[in-house]
Amino acid sequence: MPLGRGKGQGGQGQGRGMGRGGGRGRMGGTRPGAGPGGYCICPSCGEKAVHQPGVPCYSVNCPKCGAQMVRE
Repeated sequence: MPLGRGKGQGGQGQGRGMGRGGGRGRMGGTRPGAGPGGYCICPSCGEKAVHQPGVPCYSVNCPKCGAQMVRE
C-alpha cells in the first residue's frame, strides 16, 4: 500500500476517537484522582464523610467503626 493515505491496514482509521473509552472525561468516576468533590464511604458500616481535597479517602478512618474508608 502506498504511503501517505492515512488509512492503515484494512482501510479503517487509526485515530483516538470516543469509540471505546466512553467519553466520561478526564477526572470522572471512582478511580484515584476522581476530583475534589464527593464523599468517602465506610465499606463496613456505610458511614459517609465529605471528601477533603488533597486527602485520599483510603488514608481516612471511619469515625464510627474505625475502618479504612473508600471513595464513592
